Amino acid sequence: MGILGALTGLRLLRRILRMLLWLAVAVVVYLVVTGVQVWLTSRRYDPRPAGAILVMGAAQYNGVPSPDLAARLDEALVLWRSGDARTVMVTGGKESADRFTEAEASARYLEARGVGTGAVLEATGRDTWQSIDLAAPQLLSRGDRTVLVVTDPFHEYRSMAIGTQLGLVTYPTPTRTSPIRGWSTVPYFAKEAIGVALGRIIGYDHLSWLHDQVGVCMS
Repeated sequence: MGILGALTGLRLLRRILRMLLWLAVAVVVYLVVTGVQVWLTSRRYDPRPAGAILVMGAAQYNGVPSPDLAARLDEALVLWRSGDARTVMVTGGKESADRFTEAEASARYLEARGVGTGAVLEATGRDTWQSIDLAAPQLLSRGDRTVLVVTDPFHEYRSMAIGTQLGLVTYPTPTRTSPIRGWSTVPYFAKEAIGVALGRIIGYDHLSWLHDQVGVCMS
């Protein structure tokens, strides 16, 4: 009985290890497929007439957009000047010590370059989900359901997915002048692949909760 029990236990252990191996393979495949989707979306650029241009926030310094945020805003200016949309929704909150929100810095930047004050709307969320969650009701109430999403290429898929979930019709118009390029984009794409993979499973709103409560960085 002892030998029989040992053999049974060994077979059970092998079964468990086999299941864990297949689970690990499935997780890796899922992440790779998601990463490919994020990368393919980053390469799309599809401007068209729309209700609004939705610009995702990035760092600002005392009211001055960081180079990354400025690149996003410059892309929004190209779209706005070409007449693709007459409204620009800028997003992003601020850290506790900041004087300006990312949205405020963005609005100042656009207005200084000829975009009328009435053409700029603001949503001051602390991360991607919260920003679009605040922006979507404003846009939908104005009838601006179709939006051109402007952000860094690696951030495009998640931003569009959240916008779609919140009732917007989204089209990709990632900035083409981002200072984050080449091999330096690899960790950003990896983070986005993980963020999208998790967001699909637990919901992007719960991913935002993890960002707030646990410090998981998926802004």
